[in-house]
Amino acid sequence: MNVLSGGAAAAVVKGVQAQFERETGATLQATFSAVGEMRDRLLAGSPCDLVILTKPLVAQLVASGHVVAGSERSLGLVRTGVAVRAGAAHPPIADRAQLAAAFRAAREIYYPDPEKATAGIHFMNVLKALGLDQELKAAFRPFANGATAMAAMAKSSEAAVIGCTQETEINYTEGVELVGSLPREFELATNYTLGVCTGTREPALAAKLAELVAGPASEGIRRRGGFAF
Repeated sequence: MNVLSGGAAAAVVKGVQAQFERETGATLQATFSAVGEMRDRLLAGSPCDLVILTKPLVAQLVASGHVVAGSERSLGLVRTGVAVRAGAAHPPIADRAQLAAAFRAAREIYYPDPEKATAGIHFMNVLKALGLDQELKAAFRPFANGATAMAAMAKSSEAAVIGCTQETEINYTEGVELVGSLPREFELATNYTLGVCTGTREPALAAKLAELVAGPASEGIRRRGGFAF
């Protein structure tokens, strides 16, 4: 059973993997990265039984015939937040002035792909709105997805580091801590949604996995990570 998923849902899929494999006898192979990249892989013909992306992207895939209409299920809403390394002081980020000051104080700024990741695209728009997209360019540390960015930030030897990505990718990554959601002016809540791919050869297994990922079995994992539903 092949899954292409945005990084925000990685811990959810991994959290139900053992149960799925035990109950079905099938093997689960999942790939996690920026939602835009996962969409592109599906469109390019990568094997996929279940896709987990943002709600608008899944809707596009339904319209294009790549996802079964009516199979969509929401995992919940995920906010975009600011992170620091575990144990570091939490800077105030309640408004645009405080947020700008927090970014200016950092020697390294970690975030996901600014072209294909939901949080990365949004983060770059926030920096542009703050007038910092050029000023802080030397500090930028972009990665393929938020989870990879947070893992790299946790291992950085630099004293002053900060990151921005989906809160689930912060909460699920060891070595980093969530400071808080972006200020209301810049807040972003993303609805992560799954869909069964029309190309699946095992629709019953795909439906079973969808139930585990978006149903009661994963509620605890999702809530702990920052999904709201």
